[in-house]
Formats: sequence, structure tokens, C-alpha cells
Amino acid sequence: MAPSIAQDVPSEEVLHDIAELKLNRAFDPSKHTSYKYDRYLPVYDETTTFPPTETFEFVDRGLKADKSKPHLLNPQNTKVEVTKLTPRVGTEIKGLQLSELTDVQKDELALLIAERGIVVFRGQDFKDIGVEKQKAFGSYFGRLHVHPVGAHVEGAIELHNIYLGPDNLYRAQRRSSKLTTTGYHSDVSYEHQPPGITILTLLAVPSTGGDTGWVSQVAAYDRLSDPIKELLEGLRAEHSGFPQAEGARRDGKFVRREPVKSEHPIVRIHPATGQKALFINPGFTKKIIGLKDEESDALLQLLFKHISQSQDIQVRVRWDDTTVSLWDNRVTAHTAISDYDVDDGKEGLRHGFRITTLAEKPVGVDGLESVW
Repeated sequence: MAPSIAQDVPSEEVLHDIAELKLNRAFDPSKHTSYKYDRYLPVYDETTTFPPTETFEFVDRGLKADKSKPHLLNPQNTKVEVTKLTPRVGTEIKGLQLSELTDVQKDELALLIAERGIVVFRGQDFKDIGVEKQKAFGSYFGRLHVHPVGAHVEGAIELHNIYLGPDNLYRAQRRSSKLTTTGYHSDVSYEHQPPGITILTLLAVPSTGGDTGWVSQVAAYDRLSDPIKELLEGLRAEHSGFPQAEGARRDGKFVRREPVKSEHPIVRIHPATGQKALFINPGFTKKIIGLKDEESDALLQLLFKHISQSQDIQVRVRWDDTTVSLWDNRVTAHTAISDYDVDDGKEGLRHGFRITTLAEKPVGVDGLESVW
């Protein structure tokens, strides 16, 4: 009988069992004989199942931080270079190693991510510090999420695999019937306590293309007229994991956790900054509770268009294989930009891993809470 556990993070015993179970390798080993990061190539555990994610108490690390961030952004440290990528979203940092940050610096980083939406670290050794240290770093910011359907790193089911190469076109084929490959979303926002900080590390990047775009949901909210803000602040929207699970099953993928739905406030308040942000996304938000179908569809399409087309509140980040990006899913939505040639041998490989941390139950204006 397959092991089943009550929490999102597997125990060491379960991880050992996973290593012994059948794994579907989602790549061609012959194409990666000299690949330094073959240890991180994607696999699908096709046996282990998990119950729904349990609710838990969460305290945002940014609440402990000094708002001036003197330890992280020490102006007297001439080796550290901090650049705003755009006025409203995105900061780039050079000269600091994530792997060497103190707890005080991590607290300040959590606050910076909340304020800027996405923080991009260049010149990192994070991909070389090993799985256990990578997981420990992520765990500092919250409970690690296990993706219900995605590929992962062998022996580390918390490391969600990001992979597109000539020997695995699954992600490209799924979108072959679409005019565009872009699709803004907030990671697994259907969870009852959806993600806070996500950490994405790329191990191999294409010679050109493969950027990621982010949009500030704080700025998106701020742009709305006051009557629309007032309307949205009293509403919840349904976020559903059912289409994702159904699509995975249709494509022959294993679903390790049965899907859930949640009704989250459309406008949520970040616990560390107090800022209001839209919390809807085209990827997982299906309808607005309490509205007629036509009203819900019209309002969601307005908001989705606003998020996707407002380039003046977006940032586009170019990757290299020493870049790590950390973003806050509570105040941003993002999209991969799959504009590169996957048939271009190793030059077309885009491979990395994502560590996603779960955060608080969303709370909106006047204490409006999520329900499920």
C-alpha cells in the first residue's frame, strides 16, 4: 500500500519509501550523459499519495524585519549592488550569496520581497549547495509545498521541476493549440493557505529567450477606480485545482493529491506591509462568488486583461544559470515566456527547480476571510 502522510512535507521515512518506488523519468538519459545537474532531472513519483494540505499557523518572517533593512542592504558594503528593475516591481541584487544569509538578513529579505514583489539575485552558488540546504533555506520562510501533479527532483519531492528540452516537450505540447505561451498565474492559489514566497533556480538556460514576467498585483489594485475597488473588496473568488488535476490525468500523469477549491478574498492584505493587492489570476480563478455568471465573467475578464496587458506595472527578467529569483505570490502574478527553440540541442534546454512555501489563510478588507 502506498504511503500516505498528514502534512505537506514528507517525513524522512516516506522520502526513503519514495526513493524505492517506481519513478517515471521524464527525460532521455542518453541526452544528458555529461550534464552536471543530472541529479536534478525530472521524475514523476507514480505511487505516493497525500491527503489535502493541512491548515497551520503561519507568522510572516517580514514582520520581524527592520524596515530599513540595514543588514541586507548595508550601504557601507560596497560589494553589494542593489537596483530597482522598474519603479513598481522588481529589485536586482548582486554581491550577496543567498546561501550565506543570516536569519536577520532573511527576515529583511522577506520584507523586501513583499515590498518589491520579486527580488532577483545574480551570481549565486545556490544550485551547488545540495538538496538538504536548499530545502532548509526555503523552509525558513514557510512550510514547503508538494505539488499535486508536477515532476520533481528524485528523492526531493518538495523540489518542483521546471524542465523543457527536446526530450520532454510536455509543457510545449500542452500549449500548441494556443496563440501565445504566456499565462499569468499565482502558484497553486487554490490551496486553502496558498503560497507566500517562491524560490526559482535555473540550472540550464537556453542561449536566448526563456525569460519570466511578473506583474504587481498591488499596483494593479491601485490603478482601479474607487467604485470598482469598493465592489471588489467585499467579494470572494473561487480558485480551483480541479482543471489542473483533470488535465494531468488526461495526459496520463499521476495525481498525488486530490484537488481542492477555495474561495479567497479578491483583495487581500499582506500581513507584513499592510498593502492591498488583487488576488485573482487567469490560471486558477474561475468565478466570483455571489455574482451572476455573465457578471462574474465580465469582471474577471476585465481584471485578467488589466493584469496581462499593463506593461507599466510589469517586469521581465532575463535568466542565466547563476540567477535565483524569489517572489511573493500574495502580491504578484507571473508567467513563463517560452519563446526559445527546444530543438536547439543543449542550447535549447531550460531546466531548474522551484521551492514553494505556504503562507497564511488570505485575509481581505474588514477581516474578510477565505472559506472552503
